[in-house]
Amino acid sequence: MARIYQNEAGPSTNILNSYENDTKDDRTIALILSEEYANLDNAIARRLSNLSSVPHVPRVNTFFPSFSDASLDHQRLFQRLNVYGLYEVKVSGDGNCQFRALSDQLYRSAEYHKHVRKEIVKQLKEFRSYYEGYVPMKYKRYYKKMAKSGEWGDHVTLQAAADKFQAKICLLTSFRDTSFIVIMPQNQAPQRELWLSFWSEVHYNSIYELRDLTMQPKPRKKYWLF
Repeated sequence: MARIYQNEAGPSTNILNSYENDTKDDRTIALILSEEYANLDNAIARRLSNLSSVPHVPRVNTFFPSFSDASLDHQRLFQRLNVYGLYEVKVSGDGNCQFRALSDQLYRSAEYHKHVRKEIVKQLKEFRSYYEGYVPMKYKRYYKKMAKSGEWGDHVTLQAAADKFQAKICLLTSFRDTSFIVIMPQNQAPQRELWLSFWSEVHYNSIYELRDLTMQPKPRKKYWLF
């Protein structure tokens, strides 16, 4: 966020201080929630233990399916969710869906997507050598673009998320030949598992076991200054 400079403390300074305090509180709450739910990630893994996964190759978004193809893929994904006794926590399709779905898996609330995006972009910037080879554009331009709200996440940001949050990220997909993709953190053992549904390069949601539907805790309320 751009700094606001004034010769004397005034309304703008007070607003900035309030916003920064709110952001610190947000990070603290996110950390508490992350620790609280860290041990709840293995149920779906047991349910899908018979699925074989394919190696994950980080890549940026270069292709989006037609409406008819996407509709068929959505039906295929819906059938797979039913077969394995899973349900989706649907998140808003506002360009932030990957980050919202990750936020729901990490903190049981999609509302921390800004924090998740910020942490992923920080990972991209600090460990450039891990990801630059997968990005077919100037790398600085890429991560600056990814820092913007509404910019669609891709398979590079998923790899960065796995690395940043020390998480094994599992995608149940709508692809005809690839129903299950696993993204493992590089150079470290995963400390948790995050489960997302992935609809044909179009949308991500967060997934859970159907039997846990009535047991899901209510998300903590979150108050934004702006």
